[in-house]
Amino acid sequence: MKKENIIKILGSILKEKQISGIMAVLGLMIVIASLSSPYFLTAYNLKAVIRSLAFVSIVAVGQGCLLLLGEIDLSVGSIAGLCGVIGGILMVNVGINPYLSLILCLLLGAILGMLNGLITVHLKLSSLIVTIGTAGIYKGINLVMSEGRAITDIPKEIYFLGQGYLFNIPLPFIIMLVVLVLIVFLTKYTPFGRYMYAVGNSKEASWILGIKVNFIRITTFMITGLLAALAGMIMVARLGSSQPAIGELWVLNSIAAAVIGGVALTGGIGNPAGALVGATIIGVIENIIVLYGVSVYWQTAVSGVIIVGAVALDSISRMGALRKKNI
Repeated sequence: MKKENIIKILGSILKEKQISGIMAVLGLMIVIASLSSPYFLTAYNLKAVIRSLAFVSIVAVGQGCLLLLGEIDLSVGSIAGLCGVIGGILMVNVGINPYLSLILCLLLGAILGMLNGLITVHLKLSSLIVTIGTAGIYKGINLVMSEGRAITDIPKEIYFLGQGYLFNIPLPFIIMLVVLVLIVFLTKYTPFGRYMYAVGNSKEASWILGIKVNFIRITTFMITGLLAALAGMIMVARLGSSQPAIGELWVLNSIAAAVIGGVALTGGIGNPAGALVGATIIGVIENIIVLYGVSVYWQTAVSGVIIVGAVALDSISRMGALRKKNI
Protein backbone atom coordinates (compact mmCIF):
# COMPACT_ATOMS: atom_id res chain seq x y z
CA MET A 1 0.00 0.00 0.00
CA LYS A 2 1.44 3.38 -1.02
CA LYS A 3 2.28 6.08 1.52
CA GLU A 4 -0.18 8.49 -0.16
CA ASN A 5 -3.00 5.95 0.24
CA ILE A 6 -2.20 5.46 3.93
CA ILE A 7 -2.30 9.23 4.49
CA LYS A 8 -5.61 9.40 2.62
CA ILE A 9 -7.09 6.65 4.78
CA LEU A 10 -5.94 8.30 8.02
CA GLY A 11 -7.27 11.65 6.82
CA SER A 12 -10.68 10.16 6.02
CA ILE A 13 -10.86 8.73 9.54
CA LEU A 14 -10.27 12.11 11.17
CA LYS A 15 -12.90 13.80 8.99
CA GLU A 16 -15.76 11.59 10.18
CA LYS A 17 -18.04 13.52 12.51
CA GLN A 18 -18.55 10.65 14.97
CA ILE A 19 -14.85 9.99 15.37
CA SER A 20 -13.86 13.66 15.49
CA GLY A 21 -16.42 14.26 18.25
CA ILE A 22 -15.14 11.33 20.29
CA MET A 23 -11.56 12.51 19.79
CA ALA A 24 -12.56 15.87 21.21
CA VAL A 25 -13.81 14.09 24.34
CA LEU A 26 -10.58 12.10 24.47
CA GLY A 27 -8.55 15.29 24.16
CA LEU A 28 -10.46 16.83 27.08
CA MET A 29 -9.83 13.71 29.18
CA ILE A 30 -6.11 13.85 28.42
CA VAL A 31 -5.97 17.52 29.44
CA ILE A 32 -7.77 16.79 32.72
CA ALA A 33 -5.56 13.77 33.42
CA SER A 34 -2.36 15.71 32.70
CA LEU A 35 -3.44 18.58 34.97
CA SER A 36 -4.51 16.32 37.82
CA SER A 37 -1.46 14.03 37.76
CA PRO A 38 2.15 15.06 37.02
CA TYR A 39 2.95 11.48 36.01
CA PHE A 40 0.39 11.11 33.22
CA LEU A 41 2.38 12.80 30.45
CA THR A 42 5.69 11.18 31.35
CA ALA A 43 7.25 9.14 28.55
CA TYR A 44 7.21 5.97 30.64
CA ASN A 45 3.50 6.26 31.44
CA LEU A 46 2.44 7.14 27.89
CA LYS A 47 4.36 4.17 26.49
CA ALA A 48 2.70 1.91 29.03
CA VAL A 49 -0.75 3.24 28.09
CA ILE A 50 -0.40 2.85 24.34
CA ARG A 51 1.20 -0.57 24.70
CA SER A 52 -1.65 -1.89 26.86
CA LEU A 53 -4.44 -0.39 24.74
CA ALA A 54 -2.94 -1.90 21.57
CA PHE A 55 -4.15 -5.39 22.50
CA VAL A 56 -7.73 -4.35 23.21
CA SER A 57 -7.73 -2.14 20.11
CA ILE A 58 -6.77 -4.99 17.79
CA VAL A 59 -9.63 -7.09 19.16
CA ALA A 60 -11.99 -4.09 19.19
CA VAL A 61 -11.35 -3.34 15.50
CA GLY A 62 -12.42 -6.89 14.66
CA GLN A 63 -15.40 -6.60 16.99
CA GLY A 64 -16.32 -3.35 15.26
CA CYS A 65 -16.41 -5.12 11.90
CA LEU A 66 -18.91 -7.63 13.28
CA LEU A 67 -21.01 -4.90 14.88
CA LEU A 68 -21.28 -3.28 11.44
CA LEU A 69 -23.12 -6.44 10.41
CA GLY A 70 -25.33 -6.38 13.48
CA GLU A 71 -23.42 -9.37 14.90
CA ILE A 72 -21.27 -9.79 18.00
CA ASP A 73 -18.56 -12.21 19.16
CA LEU A 74 -18.23 -12.97 22.86
CA SER A 75 -15.61 -15.64 22.22
CA VAL A 76 -12.77 -13.32 21.13
CA GLY A 77 -11.10 -13.52 24.53
CA SER A 78 -11.29 -17.30 24.56
CA ILE A 79 -9.92 -17.46 21.01
CA ALA A 80 -7.00 -15.24 22.04
CA GLY A 81 -6.28 -17.39 25.10
CA LEU A 82 -6.57 -20.71 23.25
CA CYS A 83 -4.36 -19.57 20.38
CA GLY A 84 -1.82 -18.23 22.85
CA VAL A 85 -1.67 -21.56 24.70
CA ILE A 86 -1.45 -23.60 21.50
CA GLY A 87 1.24 -21.23 20.24
CA GLY A 88 3.21 -21.86 23.43
CA ILE A 89 2.81 -25.62 23.08
CA LEU A 90 3.94 -25.52 19.45
CA MET A 91 7.00 -23.41 20.25
CA VAL A 92 8.07 -25.00 23.55
CA ASN A 93 6.80 -28.59 23.60
CA VAL A 94 6.81 -29.40 19.88
CA GLY A 95 9.78 -27.22 18.94
CA ILE A 96 8.22 -25.59 15.88
CA ASN A 97 9.78 -22.34 14.61
CA PRO A 98 8.25 -19.39 16.54
CA TYR A 99 7.22 -17.52 13.39
CA LEU A 100 5.65 -20.62 11.85
CA SER A 101 3.82 -21.16 15.14
CA LEU A 102 2.57 -17.57 14.95
CA ILE A 103 1.21 -18.12 11.44
CA LEU A 104 -0.42 -21.42 12.43
CA CYS A 105 -2.12 -19.75 15.40
CA LEU A 106 -3.42 -16.92 13.22
CA LEU A 107 -4.91 -19.54 10.90
CA LEU A 108 -6.40 -21.31 13.91
CA GLY A 109 -7.98 -18.04 15.06
CA ALA A 110 -9.50 -17.56 11.60
CA ILE A 111 -10.84 -21.14 11.66
CA LEU A 112 -12.39 -20.68 15.12
CA GLY A 113 -13.98 -17.44 13.93
CA MET A 114 -15.24 -19.22 10.81
CA LEU A 115 -16.79 -21.89 13.03
CA ASN A 116 -18.68 -19.17 14.91
CA GLY A 117 -19.88 -17.77 11.60
CA LEU A 118 -20.91 -21.11 10.12
CA ILE A 119 -23.00 -22.03 13.17
CA THR A 120 -24.59 -18.58 13.31
CA VAL A 121 -25.36 -18.37 9.60
CA HIS A 122 -26.38 -21.89 8.64
CA LEU A 123 -28.34 -22.69 11.80
CA LYS A 124 -29.86 -19.18 11.77
CA LEU A 125 -28.99 -18.55 15.40
CA SER A 126 -28.15 -15.42 17.32
CA SER A 127 -24.41 -14.75 17.26
CA LEU A 128 -24.72 -13.65 20.89
CA ILE A 129 -25.92 -17.09 21.98
CA VAL A 130 -23.57 -19.00 19.67
CA THR A 131 -20.44 -17.20 20.84
CA ILE A 132 -21.38 -17.54 24.50
CA GLY A 133 -21.35 -21.29 23.87
CA THR A 134 -18.19 -21.39 21.78
CA ALA A 135 -16.42 -19.16 24.30
CA GLY A 136 -16.99 -21.88 26.89
CA ILE A 137 -15.77 -24.55 24.47
CA TYR A 138 -12.59 -22.69 23.53
CA LYS A 139 -11.87 -21.80 27.17
CA GLY A 140 -12.39 -25.42 28.21
CA ILE A 141 -9.97 -26.70 25.56
CA ASN A 142 -7.52 -24.02 26.70
CA LEU A 143 -7.61 -25.24 30.30
CA VAL A 144 -7.41 -28.91 29.32
CA MET A 145 -4.35 -28.36 27.12
CA SER A 146 -2.57 -26.04 29.55
CA GLU A 147 -3.83 -27.74 32.73
CA GLY A 148 -4.38 -24.21 34.00
CA ARG A 149 -0.65 -23.52 34.11
CA ALA A 150 1.46 -21.00 32.21
CA ILE A 151 3.78 -22.29 29.50
CA THR A 152 7.19 -20.73 30.01
CA ASP A 153 10.48 -20.71 28.07
CA ILE A 154 8.91 -19.05 25.04
CA PRO A 155 11.68 -18.47 22.42
CA LYS A 156 13.17 -15.01 22.82
CA GLU A 157 13.15 -14.46 19.05
CA ILE A 158 9.54 -13.25 19.21
CA TYR A 159 9.84 -11.15 22.38
CA PHE A 160 10.33 -8.00 20.31
CA LEU A 161 6.75 -8.31 18.98
CA GLY A 162 5.42 -7.59 22.45
CA GLN A 163 8.32 -5.85 24.14
CA GLY A 164 10.17 -4.09 21.32
CA TYR A 165 10.11 -0.53 20.02
CA LEU A 166 10.12 1.08 16.59
CA PHE A 167 11.06 4.77 16.48
CA ASN A 168 10.72 4.68 20.29
CA ILE A 169 7.08 3.59 19.95
CA PRO A 170 6.00 0.23 21.43
CA LEU A 171 5.79 -2.33 18.62
CA PRO A 172 2.33 -3.66 19.66
CA PHE A 173 0.97 -0.17 19.00
CA ILE A 174 2.64 -0.10 15.57
CA ILE A 175 1.12 -3.48 14.72
CA MET A 176 -2.26 -2.20 15.85
CA LEU A 177 -1.95 0.84 13.55
CA VAL A 178 -1.11 -1.44 10.60
CA VAL A 179 -4.19 -3.55 11.39
CA LEU A 180 -6.29 -0.39 11.65
CA VAL A 181 -5.18 0.92 8.25
CA LEU A 182 -5.86 -2.45 6.59
CA ILE A 183 -9.32 -2.76 8.14
CA VAL A 184 -10.29 0.82 7.27
CA PHE A 185 -9.11 0.24 3.71
CA LEU A 186 -11.19 -2.96 3.59
CA THR A 187 -14.36 -1.37 4.95
CA LYS A 188 -14.17 2.00 3.18
CA TYR A 189 -12.43 1.40 -0.13
CA THR A 190 -13.42 -2.10 -1.30
CA PRO A 191 -16.67 -3.69 -2.52
CA PHE A 192 -16.48 -6.11 0.40
CA GLY A 193 -16.59 -3.18 2.83
CA ARG A 194 -19.57 -1.61 1.07
CA TYR A 195 -21.34 -4.96 1.24
CA MET A 196 -20.67 -5.08 5.00
CA TYR A 197 -22.57 -1.82 5.49
CA ALA A 198 -25.35 -3.03 3.21
CA VAL A 199 -25.75 -6.28 5.13
CA GLY A 200 -25.71 -4.40 8.42
CA ASN A 201 -28.49 -2.11 7.24
CA SER A 202 -30.68 -4.88 5.82
CA LYS A 203 -29.89 -8.52 5.13
CA GLU A 204 -33.09 -8.93 3.13
CA ALA A 205 -32.37 -5.99 0.86
CA SER A 206 -28.81 -7.24 0.39
CA TRP A 207 -30.13 -10.64 -0.72
CA ILE A 208 -32.36 -8.94 -3.28
CA LEU A 209 -29.40 -6.94 -4.61
CA GLY A 210 -27.46 -10.16 -5.15
CA ILE A 211 -24.95 -9.66 -2.35
CA LYS A 212 -23.54 -12.90 -0.93
CA VAL A 213 -24.74 -12.18 2.58
CA ASN A 214 -23.61 -15.45 4.17
CA PHE A 215 -20.14 -15.15 2.66
CA ILE A 216 -19.79 -11.60 4.01
CA ARG A 217 -20.91 -12.64 7.49
CA ILE A 218 -18.72 -15.76 7.75
CA THR A 219 -15.66 -13.96 6.36
CA THR A 220 -16.09 -11.16 8.90
CA PHE A 221 -16.26 -13.70 11.71
CA MET A 222 -13.00 -15.14 10.35
CA ILE A 223 -11.35 -11.71 10.35
CA THR A 224 -12.44 -11.15 13.96
CA GLY A 225 -11.07 -14.54 15.03
CA LEU A 226 -7.77 -13.89 13.25
CA LEU A 227 -7.34 -10.50 14.96
CA ALA A 228 -8.14 -12.05 18.36
CA ALA A 229 -5.46 -14.68 17.74
CA LEU A 230 -3.00 -11.95 16.69
CA ALA A 231 -3.61 -10.03 19.93
CA GLY A 232 -3.21 -13.25 21.92
CA MET A 233 0.11 -14.12 20.30
CA ILE A 234 1.49 -10.60 20.73
CA MET A 235 0.56 -10.83 24.41
CA VAL A 236 2.48 -14.12 24.64
CA ALA A 237 5.49 -12.27 23.25
CA ARG A 238 4.86 -9.44 25.72
CA LEU A 239 4.72 -11.75 28.77
CA GLY A 240 7.33 -14.24 27.59
CA SER A 241 4.91 -17.02 28.49
CA SER A 242 1.56 -18.45 27.41
CA GLN A 243 -0.96 -17.63 30.13
CA PRO A 244 -4.33 -19.43 30.04
CA ALA A 245 -5.95 -16.19 31.29
CA ILE A 246 -4.89 -14.17 28.23
CA GLY A 247 -7.86 -12.33 26.71
CA GLU A 248 -10.27 -12.69 29.63
CA LEU A 249 -10.76 -8.92 29.99
CA TRP A 250 -10.81 -8.13 26.28
CA VAL A 251 -14.37 -9.16 25.47
CA LEU A 252 -16.32 -6.46 27.27
CA ASN A 253 -13.71 -3.78 26.62
CA SER A 254 -13.65 -4.55 22.88
CA ILE A 255 -17.42 -4.14 22.67
CA ALA A 256 -17.35 -0.96 24.75
CA ALA A 257 -14.49 0.48 22.67
CA ALA A 258 -16.33 -0.13 19.41
CA VAL A 259 -19.61 1.33 20.68
CA ILE A 260 -17.89 4.36 22.23
CA GLY A 261 -16.16 4.78 18.87
CA GLY A 262 -19.49 5.23 17.13
CA VAL A 263 -20.24 1.72 15.82
CA ALA A 264 -23.95 1.03 16.29
CA LEU A 265 -24.97 -2.24 17.95
CA THR A 266 -27.75 -2.59 15.41
CA GLY A 267 -25.34 -2.60 12.46
CA GLY A 268 -24.70 -0.52 9.35
CA ILE A 269 -23.42 2.60 11.13
CA GLY A 270 -19.92 3.61 12.19
CA ASN A 271 -16.29 2.99 11.40
CA PRO A 272 -14.16 0.24 13.00
CA ALA A 273 -11.42 2.87 13.35
CA GLY A 274 -13.51 4.46 16.07
CA ALA A 275 -12.70 1.42 18.19
CA LEU A 276 -9.17 2.77 18.64
CA VAL A 277 -10.49 6.03 20.06
CA GLY A 278 -12.90 4.12 22.29
CA ALA A 279 -10.13 1.82 23.51
CA THR A 280 -7.93 4.86 24.22
CA ILE A 281 -10.67 6.44 26.34
CA ILE A 282 -10.99 3.22 28.35
CA GLY A 283 -7.21 2.98 28.64
CA VAL A 284 -6.90 6.57 29.88
CA ILE A 285 -9.62 6.02 32.48
CA GLU A 286 -7.96 2.84 33.74
CA ASN A 287 -4.58 4.57 33.83
CA ILE A 288 -6.01 7.45 35.86
CA ILE A 289 -7.36 4.91 38.36
CA VAL A 290 -3.85 3.52 38.78
CA LEU A 291 -2.20 6.96 39.02
CA TYR A 292 -4.69 8.04 41.69
CA GLY A 293 -3.81 4.98 43.76
CA VAL A 294 -7.31 3.51 43.53
CA SER A 295 -7.48 -0.27 43.83
CA VAL A 296 -7.06 -1.98 40.44
CA TYR A 297 -10.11 -4.09 41.29
CA TRP A 298 -12.19 -1.02 40.52
CA GLN A 299 -11.12 -1.29 36.88
CA THR A 300 -13.65 -4.07 36.28
CA ALA A 301 -16.43 -1.98 37.80
CA VAL A 302 -15.39 1.05 35.76
CA SER A 303 -15.35 -1.06 32.58
CA GLY A 304 -18.90 -2.16 33.35
CA VAL A 305 -20.02 1.43 33.85
CA ILE A 306 -18.39 2.44 30.57
CA ILE A 307 -20.16 -0.37 28.70
CA VAL A 308 -23.57 0.50 30.15
CA GLY A 309 -22.97 4.17 29.39
CA ALA A 310 -21.83 3.44 25.83
CA VAL A 311 -24.83 1.23 25.11
CA ALA A 312 -27.16 3.84 26.64
CA LEU A 313 -25.66 6.61 24.51
CA ASP A 314 -25.96 4.42 21.42
CA SER A 315 -29.62 3.79 22.18
CA ILE A 316 -30.31 7.48 22.91
CA SER A 317 -28.62 8.58 19.68
CA ARG A 318 -30.67 6.07 17.63
CA MET A 319 -33.93 7.20 19.28
CA GLY A 320 -32.99 10.81 18.54
CA ALA A 321 -32.32 9.94 14.89
CA LEU A 322 -35.71 8.19 14.62
CA ARG A 323 -37.49 11.21 16.08
CA LYS A 324 -35.87 13.50 13.53
CA LYS A 325 -37.04 11.24 10.71
CA ASN A 326 -40.60 11.22 12.04
CA ILE A 327 -40.74 15.00 12.32
